[in-house]
Amino acid sequence: MPSTIIPASRNASASSRQASGTFTGTVWMDPIYIDAGPNININHVMFTPGARTYWHTHEKGQLLRVLAGSGWVCDKGSEPRRLNVGDTVWCDPGTTHWHGGDDGSFMLHLAVSHGKTVWHDEVTQEEYQAKKKK
Repeated sequence: MPSTIIPASRNASASSRQASGTFTGTVWMDPIYIDAGPNININHVMFTPGARTYWHTHEKGQLLRVLAGSGWVCDKGSEPRRLNVGDTVWCDPGTTHWHGGDDGSFMLHLAVSHGKTVWHDEVTQEEYQAKKKK
């Protein structure tokens, strides 16, 4: 199969949208590549300060690359870890995790999700504030 070039100017159907339902706070999603065949989705995701995903898992894993700002990622049962510009995170298949912006910073990351995403419970304020211990 030949390589696919994803043009910088996408069609209007791939416009940015405010995410809801599986996020706490204001989050904007900018779809870059959505393909139901091999189930690979690539998005730019912009988190406002304190915004975050719900707990979730990816069937075949997820790659995150921080492009602007700072934030956090946390695997279930572990302490939150700080993310800064340039950091890259690989979330293993089936790992339950969340990620989002810091209290005082927006965070923009590139998210490459492999396989089906399964959404779980909202990250509580107490779980989010656990990062303060760091």
